[in-house]
Amino acid sequence: RGSARNLAPAGAASSPMASSKRRPLRAAVAAVLAFALTSGLHRSERSAFVGPRAGRSSGSAAAPRVALWALAPASPGMVRIEADADAVAAAVMRCVNEAAEAAIKERGYFALGVPGGSILNMLAGSTPSWASKTTLAYVNHKCVAMSDEKLATHAKASKKFLDGWDGVNTIVMTGSADGKLEADNYEAQLRALPEAVLPRDSKGMPVFDMMLIGVGDDGHVGSLYPNRDEVLQTDKWVLPVAMKDPPSITLSLPVMVGAKRVIIAACGVSEKYPQGKSDAMKRGIEGAEELRSFPAAGLRPCATWIMDAASASKLSSEYGR
Repeated sequence: RGSARNLAPAGAASSPMASSKRRPLRAAVAAVLAFALTSGLHRSERSAFVGPRAGRSSGSAAAPRVALWALAPASPGMVRIEADADAVAAAVMRCVNEAAEAAIKERGYFALGVPGGSILNMLAGSTPSWASKTTLAYVNHKCVAMSDEKLATHAKASKKFLDGWDGVNTIVMTGSADGKLEADNYEAQLRALPEAVLPRDSKGMPVFDMMLIGVGDDGHVGSLYPNRDEVLQTDKWVLPVAMKDPPSITLSLPVMVGAKRVIIAACGVSEKYPQGKSDAMKRGIEGAEELRSFPAAGLRPCATWIMDAASASKLSSEYGR
């Protein structure tokens, strides 16, 4: 297993002092992103967003037309490169354990966001001691029956690891094909959680302890797809996305960004993709991207990117490949 490069000492982010130092950063990141999403940016914000670009409206019609800016590249210190998929999975699980232990020590509960896809495999077979103090919400989920083994992330997660997480409180959907109904119901369930279980920030938005994120080849995170207006929404916790049939629900970008720790993980190669997620990681970490062109880039200011050597193969040398 390869050692991580360009990373602060293990456990630093989960210490009380490190956590207190990260809170102003998280608040600043959320504020800058919210401002960028709703009203464009002033010159003074160019440390995080560089260069104006004209935005065009497509997808859902709810969001206003805005001026978008290309985001500055992610800091090299936020990128971890591991040898292979097993090492990535181990690193992700260590981060989850650290976040759980810190949250439970602080207030007795742990709030975790989990997507579908390959990250489910990274949690497979785990039986954490903290499961009974954990509330798990899905970053995104198709509007299907929870028992649908082909399409339901919940069914897949249950088989891979959730069945071994004794006492975990998993927020699930009703199983209908109505995207708006499911999004509204999911948000209502999250809002009903007490603040000890799911804290809120000063604006009333949820603050997960850990948000795990995967990135699609087109840059989508959760079900926030490029060139659609869902990525610009700032007032909702959970959004319906009618891009595909069946539709899906997704946490909004401010909810993803607002987590205490955000981990983006990518690994694995195939005959079709011998360099894994290298193109997506290149664009997500350092490409000249906007929120609408490559939604994953919106997580640059706050995410730790953990990937295998194949997925890192196209990054600039400053990222330690």
